[in-house]
Amino acid sequence: MNVAELFVKCLEAENVTHIFGVPGEENEAFLFALEDSSIEFVPCRHEQGAAFIANVWGRLTGKAGVCLATLGPGATNLITGVADANLDKAPLVAITAQGGLDRIHHESHQFIDVVNMFRPITKWNGNIPSPRVVTEVVRKAFKLAEMEKPGATHIEISEDVASLDVPGKPVPMKPGRVRRPASDYKALAKTVDLLRSAKKPLVLAGNGAIRKLASKHLTEFVTRHNIPVAATFMGKGAVSDRLGQSLFNIGLGFKDYVLEAVEESDLILAVGYDIAEYPPQRWNPGSDKNIVHIDFDPAEVYSHYDPEVEIAGDISAAIWELNKQLNDSNLEFTDWYKPVRKRIKDDINSYRLKDGDPFTVPGSLLEMRDILEDDSILISDVGTHKMWIARNYPTYCPNGCIISNGLASMGIALPGGIAASLLNEGRQIVSVMGDGGFMMNSQELETAKRLGVGYINIVFNDNDYGLISWKQYQHRKRSVSTRIQNPDFKKYAESFGIAGYRPESLDDLRSTLKKTIENKELCLIEIPISTHVNNELIDKLKNWWS
Repeated sequence: MNVAELFVKCLEAENVTHIFGVPGEENEAFLFALEDSSIEFVPCRHEQGAAFIANVWGRLTGKAGVCLATLGPGATNLITGVADANLDKAPLVAITAQGGLDRIHHESHQFIDVVNMFRPITKWNGNIPSPRVVTEVVRKAFKLAEMEKPGATHIEISEDVASLDVPGKPVPMKPGRVRRPASDYKALAKTVDLLRSAKKPLVLAGNGAIRKLASKHLTEFVTRHNIPVAATFMGKGAVSDRLGQSLFNIGLGFKDYVLEAVEESDLILAVGYDIAEYPPQRWNPGSDKNIVHIDFDPAEVYSHYDPEVEIAGDISAAIWELNKQLNDSNLEFTDWYKPVRKRIKDDINSYRLKDGDPFTVPGSLLEMRDILEDDSILISDVGTHKMWIARNYPTYCPNGCIISNGLASMGIALPGGIAASLLNEGRQIVSVMGDGGFMMNSQELETAKRLGVGYINIVFNDNDYGLISWKQYQHRKRSVSTRIQNPDFKKYAESFGIAGYRPESLDDLRSTLKKTIENKELCLIEIPISTHVNNELIDKLKNWWS
């Protein structure tokens, strides 16, 4: 057995079923070792697309998605997807090849120091210097990638090391379950005291609250005691937006209606809140909020986020323990937040399209939401549409809406839909993107077609880098350097052998969405949009807050 073959056996022991990547000369031994394994290697059309598929795979499963590239440009092309996974707390293991050890001590073809390059964007990374350490390196990469808080790790393997014989009969290390520490009883007791003295507590649910048990216990907690929940972009679905306690989402760069409840609250329970996603000065500008921090790790040192209590440990266990300690309590808060929830719901519904109206992002989202089932998955790219999805797309289950909001990378939605489709064959899946984000990884339509997956790709087309235009307009009342031109998206889709649609009326939009979503048809739907609602929203909110 050589090193590559042992490496693959270790991946099988980690229950890896798919690896996404681009083949290269220097990972030849590894690819041939995969051929005889239970793992399917999926050739992608760009390493970034492969990394994004692995990224969303990790987000949806909690188990590391795996991506592969060769040395040099292959490795550099992985960087954005790997960095995105690390900042979005998605478990991912990246594997890259390297030139032979006999040439990397001096300048040589395609050689760069990949390990040092990946160090700032991973939880841990390293290479395999010897056949004797393969089992430990692989186990460490997966353990650290999946351990809370999850993130990206990286393994480099040189082409000559990959072909070396392994002495003896090594056995892959078996994955073991790591039990996270229980919450400190004093911190829990103080939290209970703070809740009993509070009048208007509010939960700020972040990325960490998406975990299934955390979501279950959090839902029980807020419904039993009537505590409102505002979720960050990546916390969408931690508590169903159907619940009366949901205040939908927080996270826009300007003051939205939900901030009224935050300002009025006298106790913020930050559950799985991730500062990388939404800085606390946006919701705690006076640094005066009474905060309880409930997360896997202690709180970051931040002047606008200085918790009264820190409960560091397993989030679901902490919420479960709070439920237990308050079980016999008659603690139930008033409906103080209900006017805010009604205002948010009414505003979302105000964007309903009428016959003859130009298509808009929020109007189109309402049409999608009418058709999509409660357990469907929407994957959002990055752009203006992301803001509207976060704000106006109700989500009813954990991971029902996947948004990259740590690194916030354009180009994630189309490849992300491949991961979602492979993992959830029976569910309705929609990837939503702007024309800019679509063109960054549109080549992965071929990968999706080859794999035979079925999901809907929605492209909102304004021939612009719309989010930048929107922000420039807010600052300067005009935009520059953002306009772009696009191909005929319908014909572009058809060139890949999939259906392309361009609805021209509201009835056409509704029938196209209904047919493609219900049939789980791999297709592309271009929706030409008017962006007038963007600045109208800003003006409306400014007037409301003034």
